[in-house]
Amino acid sequence: MLDELLATWIGRQRWFGGKGRPIDGLSIESDVELTPGLRHLVVAVRQDDSRERYQLLLGERTVLPERLGHALIGTLGDTYLYDAVHDSDRTGWLLDGMAREQDHNGLRLRHMPGVTIDTSPRSLVLGAEQSNTSLVYGDAYICKLFRRLVPGVNPELEIVTALAARDAPHIAQPYGWIETDLDGTDTTLAFMQEFLSAANDGWDLALTSVRDLYASLPEVPAAEAGGDFAAESLRLGSATARVHHELAAAFPTDVIAVHEVKRMAEGFRRRLGRAVAEVPELREHVSVIEQAYHEVDLLTSEVPVQRVHGDYHLGQVMRTPTDWVVLDFEGEPGQPLQERRALSSPLRDVAGMLRSFDYAARHLLAGHPEAGRLEPRAQEWADRNRAAFLEGYAEGGGVITEADATLLRAFEMAKAVYEVVYEARNRPTWIPIPLAAFRPRS
Repeated sequence: MLDELLATWIGRQRWFGGKGRPIDGLSIESDVELTPGLRHLVVAVRQDDSRERYQLLLGERTVLPERLGHALIGTLGDTYLYDAVHDSDRTGWLLDGMAREQDHNGLRLRHMPGVTIDTSPRSLVLGAEQSNTSLVYGDAYICKLFRRLVPGVNPELEIVTALAARDAPHIAQPYGWIETDLDGTDTTLAFMQEFLSAANDGWDLALTSVRDLYASLPEVPAAEAGGDFAAESLRLGSATARVHHELAAAFPTDVIAVHEVKRMAEGFRRRLGRAVAEVPELREHVSVIEQAYHEVDLLTSEVPVQRVHGDYHLGQVMRTPTDWVVLDFEGEPGQPLQERRALSSPLRDVAGMLRSFDYAARHLLAGHPEAGRLEPRAQEWADRNRAAFLEGYAEGGGVITEADATLLRAFEMAKAVYEVVYEARNRPTWIPIPLAAFRPRS
């Protein structure tokens, strides 16, 4: 039976959110033939008391080419069933459907007004993603399939199309999307944007800079080492401020009252308590973290809130030949859609990027035989790039008052606490990276 094959296969996929827990059952909610040999499925997976939906493109062949062997799901009779996102002979249907704005048995494929989509490029799957699957079509388009489906419009589609309507800079242009109805609600299945073929990933660029610093002589300061990244951090800070400005102009804004700010600090404390119970290494840093949260309690002014990125770090930005571009506005995929769309302080994004600089600086030290000697260099690199980013953010129009600085530090502490728990669960040797956030800075 197909549902049994899928239940065995889906638990091994990197984008499956329930790894590590047994699957109690899988049912097929929707099964639409797109073209001969290609079907679109929505499946519901039950684990404990939870039920999550996922989408997949199911390919069917009587002979499976060797190039698709890794995508095999199983066989039914003499038919091979496989994950068809890897089959460029089939995925052209998505481009064609968006180009012609097809409606197909409940699936609606659309393109942006005034856009003409070239249907000739063949697709290739990007391999780095965890929660979604992206298809690159030639050097023109990248189409992200949201594997786990949550009823509603995905924030990435909502935000990028709104910013594009304002001719906002620092985004990849949107081209089209696919949607359907789940629980009576318009739900985003896929989103296609400009593929930045000549761009470099921010995380990779930062790590190259860190490697250059570690390879230089100890007496050479970070500012003089080859591959200094501070100028790029400055530009990235300015681009981030501009994106926040455009988000505030494109969507409603608000303020949260002082008592709600204190309630937010209480939420930080509750999460800290749970984290300490799970990761004892945190206990010696509780006083430092609590002090940061206590200073939030002393704030006496309202806090502006707006739409934000929500999952901002060096892996979410690309450096093109001319500037920085911000990607992946869907927020944290594991969070409820309502939370991902909620207004928040833009300082949350700033804190995320500052934590990412710390990670870039210390990432290469995990298991390094000379980690002790290189730690001061890591701190120097992180401090230099954090300062440059904040300077650029201010130059770009981002305001950080004294009260903002207090809130920013609390956001950083909360993010680092989350990171400690994550590393304890997934990469225990990396725990020293977020723990370094609680040490005094020079």
